[in-house]
Amino acid sequence: MFEKINQAKQMAEGIKAKLETISVNGTSGGVSIISNGNRKIIEVTIPDALLSLENKEELQDHLIVAINRALEAAENVSESEMRSMMGAMMPGLGGLFK
Repeated sequence: MFEKINQAKQMAEGIKAKLETISVNGTSGGVSIISNGNRKIIEVTIPDALLSLENKEELQDHLIVAINRALEAAENVSESEMRSMMGAMMPGLGGLFK
């Protein structure tokens, strides 16, 4: 039993390391947010046209939408990797994690 627990822990650490290398993108109105699979924001791109006081609220709105889209994509990637790990560890139970 402890061997299975240690194996699961090692697989989870491997997945976390893999997720660090996966990039996902969320965009809105030209604003682009890139996150890694561990839901850490790694890049923000803002079009010059939105960098003015007149466009402050629009920029804020686009940032919120783009960030949420990037984090949702990262969550989907993370869930997919975890399902894959669980299916590998418990082949007979793989269908439960879909």
